[in-house]
Amino acid sequence: MKATLIDGNALAQTVRNEVAVRVRALAAQGVQTGLAVVLVGDNPASAVYVRNKVKDCQEVGIHSILDRLPADTTEAVLLARIAELNADPSIHGILVQLPLPAHIDEHRVIEAIAPAKDADGFHISNVGLLMTGKPLFRPCTPYGVMKMLEHAGTALDGAHAVVIGRSNIVGKPQALMLLAAGATVTICHSRTRDLAEHCRRADVIVAAVGKVGLVTAEMVKPGATVIDVGMNRNAQGRLCGDVDFEGVSQVAGAITPVPGGVGPMTRAMLLVNTIEAAERRAADPR
Repeated sequence: MKATLIDGNALAQTVRNEVAVRVRALAAQGVQTGLAVVLVGDNPASAVYVRNKVKDCQEVGIHSILDRLPADTTEAVLLARIAELNADPSIHGILVQLPLPAHIDEHRVIEAIAPAKDADGFHISNVGLLMTGKPLFRPCTPYGVMKMLEHAGTALDGAHAVVIGRSNIVGKPQALMLLAAGATVTICHSRTRDLAEHCRRADVIVAAVGKVGLVTAEMVKPGATVIDVGMNRNAQGRLCGDVDFEGVSQVAGAITPVPGGVGPMTRAMLLVNTIEAAERRAADPR
């Protein structure tokens, strides 16, 4: 393998260790950091994600509350629960696991979370702050990607970055963060003409569309850093990303695996957002 492997598991452990130190420092001041996670329905993937998030909280000393609500929970009931958590001084971060059942308006639910407790960074106020270069919370997945790029030593100032995907959760905020770091950013998506040509000019590629093997070795400039955000299952049922790992790893300078890449960092950055919220509240308890 030519490319350097960016180990998300190892880096996430480093981040968790750093968060644990900050949690203990707040505890010494009498502040117990708290995160509330709300899961509606029985989506198997969501259940796994939530279980891992609660486990991460236990590891670093964050007090976590897990609300498991049935799939037929009404939007009104969910919004009322969010209002209770907003008003609870022991809770510093709130996360409502997506996706939600079809009868619930995800946008309305996200906007109901107090911006100061928006641990996912999805509230329109936090999106606007990110847009203007004054972020309060950063969405966890692109935030984790930026940490991985930093850890890999990838120079972003003046670099050309291609983000494949335009979702509100990854693609758009990822482009904003890369811009803030000094990169020239191209956002590609399902209607982009000649995706391969855009990618071949990139120093950094972030693939986040959910399509198995979308990025191949022929699309990658030698030495480029390739971040695979995709989480898919191939024809054999194995977890894989949007990048043809075997082929691209022979061309790229650095690459993330799936699993064990961006996923663990997404969870780790949720902890970072939560401790940051607790620290802000401790500094200004009004």
